[in-house]
Amino acid sequence: MRRLVPAVMLFLAACASRPEPVAAPEPTPVAPSRHAHSTLIGMTASELVAHLGNPALQVREGSSLKMQFRSKNCVVDAYLYPTPTGQGLTRVTHSDARLRSGQDTDQAACISQIEATK
Repeated sequence: MRRLVPAVMLFLAACASRPEPVAAPEPTPVAPSRHAHSTLIGMTASELVAHLGNPALQVREGSSLKMQFRSKNCVVDAYLYPTPTGQGLTRVTHSDARLRSGQDTDQAACISQIEATK
């Protein structure tokens, strides 16, 4: 009788109807982020490259990254750091623009120049 009970249980389990598989919800497409030309804050490294072209210089220090983009007249430095939780991609938290002489300049104008040479 003891051997019959497991066999009956298996038989009953095999006869039970299977639940219909539930289709996983389709992922919502993520719209590409749109940033104003005057700021790079919040962009990832790949977004910077898509926006400004390949950097002229990249410097990695620990988990942070500095990317430098240049036009004929000016230079933009973008500093990317991980989020406070350390999860996800590094993002631009600070950027600055300067003329080739080192003097500060308007960042939006410099970004436009770099985009024009991309």
